[in-house]
Amino acid sequence: MKLHFLVSCSSEFVPLWLKCTQSLKINKSVGKCEDSLATPLPYSFFTSSSAYARGHGAGYAKLNRQQGAGGWSPLDTDRYPWLQVNLGSRKQVVAIVTQGRYGSSDWTSKYRLLYSDTQKNWRPYLQDGNIWTFEGNVNSHGVVRHELQHAILAHYIRFIPVDWSREGRIGLRLELYGCSYWADVISFDGNGVISYRFRSKKIKIVKDVISLKFRTTAGDGVVLHGEGQQGDYISLELRRARLQLSINLGSNQYGSIQGHTSVTSGSLLDDDHWHSVVIERYRRNVNFTLDHHTQHFRTNGEFDHLDLDYEISFGGLPISAKPSSGGRENFVGCMEGITYNGDNITNLVRRKKVDTSSFRNLTFSCAESNSFSVFFNSTSFLRLLGQSDSDTLSVSLSFRTWNPNGLLMFTALADGWVEVGLTEGKVTVYMNVTQKKNTRIDISSGSGLNDGQWHSVHLNALENYAMLTVDGDEASTVRTAIPIQIQTGGTYYFGGNFLHTNTRSLQRSFQGCMQMIHIDDHLADLRALEQDLAGSFENISLDMCAIIDRCVPNHCEHGGSCSQTWNTFSCNCTGTGYTGATCHRSMYQQSCEEYKHQGKSSGNYWIDPDGSGFISPFRVTCDMAEERVWTVLKNNLSPQTSVTSTNQEGKAALHITYNVTDEQVNNSNSSTKEGRRQEKVSTADLWPSSLLLRDHGVPFTWWVGRSNERHSYWGGSGPGIQKCSCGIEHNCTNPKHYCNCDADLRSWREDAGLLVYKDHLPVSQVVVGDASRAGSEAKLTIGPLRCQGDRERSFWNAASFTSPASYLHFPSFRGETSTDISFYFKTSSTHGVFLENLGTTDFLHIELRGVSVVFFSFDVGSERVELSVHSPVPLNDDQWHRVEAEKNIKEAVLLLDGKYKEVRSTPPQGHAKLEFYSELYVGASNRQRGFLGCMRALRINGVTFDLEERAQVTPGVNPGCQGHCSSYGMHCRNGGKCVEKYNGYTCDCSLTAYDGPFCTDDVGGYFETGTLVRYDFLPEGGTPAFQEMKSVSSVGVPGEANLTQEELVFSFSTSSAPSILVYISSRTQDYLAVVLRHNGTLQVRYSLGGLTEPYTIDVDHRNLANGQPHSVNISRNFREIRLQLDHYSVSTYSLPEASDTHFNLVKSIFLGKVFETGQIDPILIARYNTPGFVGCLSRVQWNSMAPLKAALRSGPAAPVSTHGILVPSNCGASPMTISPMASASDPWHVEAAGAVFPLSDSKARGDGVDRNSAIVGGIISMVIFTAICIMVFVVRHMFRHKGSYHTNEAKGAESADCADAAIIVNDPAFTETIDESKKEWFI
Repeated sequence: MKLHFLVSCSSEFVPLWLKCTQSLKINKSVGKCEDSLATPLPYSFFTSSSAYARGHGAGYAKLNRQQGAGGWSPLDTDRYPWLQVNLGSRKQVVAIVTQGRYGSSDWTSKYRLLYSDTQKNWRPYLQDGNIWTFEGNVNSHGVVRHELQHAILAHYIRFIPVDWSREGRIGLRLELYGCSYWADVISFDGNGVISYRFRSKKIKIVKDVISLKFRTTAGDGVVLHGEGQQGDYISLELRRARLQLSINLGSNQYGSIQGHTSVTSGSLLDDDHWHSVVIERYRRNVNFTLDHHTQHFRTNGEFDHLDLDYEISFGGLPISAKPSSGGRENFVGCMEGITYNGDNITNLVRRKKVDTSSFRNLTFSCAESNSFSVFFNSTSFLRLLGQSDSDTLSVSLSFRTWNPNGLLMFTALADGWVEVGLTEGKVTVYMNVTQKKNTRIDISSGSGLNDGQWHSVHLNALENYAMLTVDGDEASTVRTAIPIQIQTGGTYYFGGNFLHTNTRSLQRSFQGCMQMIHIDDHLADLRALEQDLAGSFENISLDMCAIIDRCVPNHCEHGGSCSQTWNTFSCNCTGTGYTGATCHRSMYQQSCEEYKHQGKSSGNYWIDPDGSGFISPFRVTCDMAEERVWTVLKNNLSPQTSVTSTNQEGKAALHITYNVTDEQVNNSNSSTKEGRRQEKVSTADLWPSSLLLRDHGVPFTWWVGRSNERHSYWGGSGPGIQKCSCGIEHNCTNPKHYCNCDADLRSWREDAGLLVYKDHLPVSQVVVGDASRAGSEAKLTIGPLRCQGDRERSFWNAASFTSPASYLHFPSFRGETSTDISFYFKTSSTHGVFLENLGTTDFLHIELRGVSVVFFSFDVGSERVELSVHSPVPLNDDQWHRVEAEKNIKEAVLLLDGKYKEVRSTPPQGHAKLEFYSELYVGASNRQRGFLGCMRALRINGVTFDLEERAQVTPGVNPGCQGHCSSYGMHCRNGGKCVEKYNGYTCDCSLTAYDGPFCTDDVGGYFETGTLVRYDFLPEGGTPAFQEMKSVSSVGVPGEANLTQEELVFSFSTSSAPSILVYISSRTQDYLAVVLRHNGTLQVRYSLGGLTEPYTIDVDHRNLANGQPHSVNISRNFREIRLQLDHYSVSTYSLPEASDTHFNLVKSIFLGKVFETGQIDPILIARYNTPGFVGCLSRVQWNSMAPLKAALRSGPAAPVSTHGILVPSNCGASPMTISPMASASDPWHVEAAGAVFPLSDSKARGDGVDRNSAIVGGIISMVIFTAICIMVFVVRHMFRHKGSYHTNEAKGAESADCADAAIIVNDPAFTETIDESKKEWFI
């Protein structure tokens, strides 16, 4: 069975995952969280690093209070001032308000915020992935309020002044707003596991909502786990301080459906801070939220339900877990607020409603960590003391950092120095001993230690050797010999940026965190540093590790890989198809049409239909051979694939996959409302097998399309018809059936056709129902998916601005951290605003400044970024120019005409605030000078803004733009006229014999025996039908015209002769006829009066009734006649002097046969008019009149009539199958009229060959040739209707010869005429 399908793609885009509905939302708050938290507190709940005087104590730092000195101020000598508020219990804080000290010149202009539950392990408030600096006050009495981007939960709040009044000192009054918070807390020791048993042994769940908070110092551990005997599971697990969610809704036993899905989120989650997790699932759609960052994903496989058995566990694996799930550590730390599908698990544990027998000691509190971290920046150092004059050096510490290089520790020896640092992610030790001679010892260990994880380092140097151990791995300890004994100096520096030392170290300062520092095997008391009781420090933060993972969330889009240092991140976009600092901008065009407008030709290209959207680019074949551009997507099925393997039911299923994903297939044609798309050919050969024969009422064979729907109609047919093409055309092998393959003959039969109903495509599976029947064979071919659905409407979507005060405004949109804007413009003005957004705090603006400058500016937080590009040529030249602007979290880019570019770094803070909630204006709306000219193809983040639609209802702006023909008019071919439109241009083909967007589509028809087309020229001022005909068919020849020149052009193919091809009559005896004589040669007959016999031109050099397409061009200017046939050069003829030169009163044009009253050349009727032309005619045009096109395209009012069956086809215009000879080497080439042929009977023969033998041989050859011709004619007669419809398109459904054909004529889904008759069959 071989099935050729022409498949079309849908014009609607169906996303493959949907955001969870409102039913998945969790709303825990009851009432507004806006209580005053600081003002009600007693004086003692406020503490500080110092107080300037008694009246300046921390307890006076309450908003609007005037007691004491009117606020808090620290000592001028306090190098690290802070103010701390004890909230009494854990509170949810949502806003902060600050004020300067009352009646003074003291205020705080910038500050940072720390928070904690225990006065230890402080956590900085982060926003936009940075330690956030709040803008404070500019005077002592003003109030400045900040709404926190995310609410924080804390028992203690600490304010860190960063900048303050230049006129005075630090001064602060404050208020915190929020509400109380309480949740059940459970401590996990690594042994206990909470097992929540279901009410039934097995549950089948379509929707899940799971939420919890956790806190831990361990990087690994199972947070929750549930599984079922069928292989379903859900698991949440910490791995290397990252959270991994794994879900499997089911896999099949054959392995063709793999349901496992794993998503990772977060980083550095072992920081002993609370982290919130929410998992929302509805069928295969999942929202995974960690600390306010949500990932949306869709699970693999095809199943929607999560089947779990018995229980779901929290804190580790349940006892009932499968052995394959073992080997994973239990969670160590604390959890609170555990809920599972509405059940409060922590509350059930407290009430002893849940099994907790595995806990050794169940506690409902979270123990404090003993760790004490020190946070270093690039200007920090820490000095600690140890033993001096010792012959043993022992130092150990733990660190975490992103930087590959940095100094961890330095100590001076009595003679020399020792340095421990990071070099390219490895721990390196340099020992320089200067006693007697300069000796340097280098050792290193580890790799990739700048991964943000905690790593331990231990250095021992004693007697005559040194030993370096990394991460406690004794097996990989590095040892080296020391030639002389060392003697310690007693002072140790950590962090690198220490002062007043004579180090010659070239190491960079360390940026990161340290803890567990041991000197001489004693743990350093870092808490004593705050009281200056041990050592000293500079610019470090105590009891805090403020390391930030700048790659979480990953700002590298579209799969770009993120790497980072302490201060920044970078993206590697290799292999993604995107470019830019964050891999945001696509490297490819959005469609094949855009490649075409770049001057590209047919070939393989990468396209990205949604630009910077989430659909990744994919490779397609762009077919630009026609003016209509086709996008071709290939599938995995080889031509003539044999259908062999069957299942237990005897059915054979072939799965069709394409070289792209489902999202890409759908999105490749979702852009326009007017696109037409098809998938190319398929055939089905069966020996014997069945398509539509039924097994218990169900067809034996069917195919599956979009949405997994089953269809039993085939190529050439349509939904609901359940017929093959031959069933539509009534030419099936067995008239009792509607498919050739249903004839059930022991010979190969074929059903071929095109599938064009776009809502059902592409084909994803074909099932052959009786392939297992004895003697039954089938072969299948599915052609590629061919999509003709341009983004032309987007490409040409334009608006003209006719007033400098005019503008278009669009509903508000949210600008993401990465935003790209592109558009085309043309103008003759020197200034004008292209577009802008005027928010209360945010701003975006693109304008033309001067003749050659494009200016781009936008806000990032409180800062404004500005870029400008200068063009070496004037931009007001009324030619199209393209502007591309992009801003992301790292940089801003402005590109003009793809050549001129400026790049500028963006500030690190404030990107999350760039949300355009106000109107977006195209043009100027703020009393600025607006844009005058045209704009088109405005896209923001790959989405096209409909300028035309908005312009229709906006004064001063017109939809579309004129002037496209000057740039694109050359695309109108074959005499088509370029017509300006508001949305680009169109080609007027009404005065041509062609059709299509660029006047390149042949219009032709297949003529049955006896078919004729008659077109009448009516007198001037004739019936109303004539007036309508003139508008519809654009007749260029008035009725009763007397012509001295005309041109007739047409193409044809036929295998029968004699016949009349074209006959043009008049109201006199004048006529023009083009006929095929009995031998298949062409004859042109002119009768213009003045001669007793018509003037004839005989083209005797080739039989044109050979089934091949031929083209004819005849033109006359008074007496001169020019004739061109096919590829041959033009031949010139001249009418006799006695002939008239006027073609008087043209009346009618006949195609295929003459049916005329009055005096007609009897020779024409007797010799050529019966049985009439059988074959194809195309491209018929007489002067500016296209009669065949009028018959096939015009309405019933046109003065054209058709007798017999005329099937639309352009088979007469197909390229020649056999390449013709060059005229120089063609022995039958006619140079001019009256040429002498080389084989003339009257010419003497001198070759000595017996003429009788030659005659006998010639007779035998003629008999053989005649037999071959008969065979060719029979074969062509058998196949001439293949894939075509017996319907007159010019008359519509009412002229269809059956109900099925009428459905196809009227169904708008069938957007293309099926053109199977272009196939040629040769023997």
